[in-house]
Amino acid sequence: MSITKGIIHNGIANITQRAIRILDQLILVPFFLTAWGAEYYGEWLTLSIIPSILAFSDLGFGSAVCNGFVLAYASGNKQQAANLYKSGIWVISTTILLGTILTATIVMTGYYAGWFAKSVITASDAMLAVTIMMTSKLILFYTQLAEGFYRGARRAAIGSFLASGNSLLNIIVGITILKAGYGVISLALSNLIIAVSYTALYWIIGRRMISFDGLKGKMERKDIRMITAKGLGYLATPIWQSVYFQGTTFVVRIVLGAEAVAVFNTVRTVCRSVNQIFSIINAAIFPDLQFEYGRGNLPLVQKLFRIAVDFSIIIGFIGSCTLCVIGLNLYNWWTQNALPVDKTVWNIFMIGVFMNAVWWTSVISYRMTNQPKHFAIASTSMACFSVLVCYTTSKVWGFNGAALATTLFETIMAIYILPDSCKLLRMKVTNLFKFQDDYHILLGKIKQHN
Repeated sequence: MSITKGIIHNGIANITQRAIRILDQLILVPFFLTAWGAEYYGEWLTLSIIPSILAFSDLGFGSAVCNGFVLAYASGNKQQAANLYKSGIWVISTTILLGTILTATIVMTGYYAGWFAKSVITASDAMLAVTIMMTSKLILFYTQLAEGFYRGARRAAIGSFLASGNSLLNIIVGITILKAGYGVISLALSNLIIAVSYTALYWIIGRRMISFDGLKGKMERKDIRMITAKGLGYLATPIWQSVYFQGTTFVVRIVLGAEAVAVFNTVRTVCRSVNQIFSIINAAIFPDLQFEYGRGNLPLVQKLFRIAVDFSIIIGFIGSCTLCVIGLNLYNWWTQNALPVDKTVWNIFMIGVFMNAVWWTSVISYRMTNQPKHFAIASTSMACFSVLVCYTTSKVWGFNGAALATTLFETIMAIYILPDSCKLLRMKVTNLFKFQDDYHILLGKIKQHN
């Protein structure tokens, strides 16, 4: 498959995937509010913090295995790819075992410390729901390695469609459970059943797409050391996301209350919905971009990177301006005026949407080259800083302060990440805006494909 066809197919698949993810974020909120109420829903979000943190942790070793596998497979070194496949299974299985122990420790600690007794959800239901949700996240760890099968075979679009089906099924089942009047246990249990089924199907289909030409993989210490070293770098993604998203949620809960959590996360859901557009661009170009990088085709990689970053910035500017003008009215209609937001707070959040557009797409350079160190340091440091700022500013300015903290994070990340990612690909930031011919070449290839 040519790179142009790959980008088009990946783009279509990921538009579908992100659209369903947006539906997941937007459609379920009114059902949650109607079925459970703002306070109960806010407590559900708080309980979800622990499983969410655990879910992020698979992106450390899982991403290291997956990216190493794809780069080896793309370069034609199938023996190394087979070795990483075998070593990866061992590392991820060990991670799941450790995660199981961690799950038991957290639940028992929470029980004896009385954490669950402080929730409006009954303690027994809260403990069981958290345990089930954490089990679901552990099972999904295997999908990280399986993703490498699809990317190595240049069939990443199929993997995206399968992920879309998984998300859609979760939405349908979730709405059904909420409409039927069931609580957190039923919702968590449905997620577990779907996670098991999806992981098995995703792995079986992906494994059939690749061939090691009869070569047998060997579990080698050097591969395990590489996976561990790279994994610690990739662990920055789950760490900063956990600290930033879950940490600020926890701060808002402590300082402003449970209902404020529902408002804060609902507004941020709108912001992340715009972010899904940037993620479509990332997902469309990343599989083939990494494959070409593995082949050593740096000029083409630089060209596609420039186009992707520029498109994200343009879309971010248009999106943030549009939401500043009409977004609040749509938000009030969506939430049925149950979660009111001040206009100033809304506009502060929208500035963050644009700043996110500046740096989000450029992050693919770290994954593509399998060099996550710089991003690990920057993102984790800024996430911790933003939580401290969120606590301080929320104490002083209330909801305005929480909004300012989120926008500050996006701004500083944009200032650092964009130049650093360009340097990684042997480019200057100014190069992003000097190659107008790239767009004519790209459009010509798309027209030729059509």
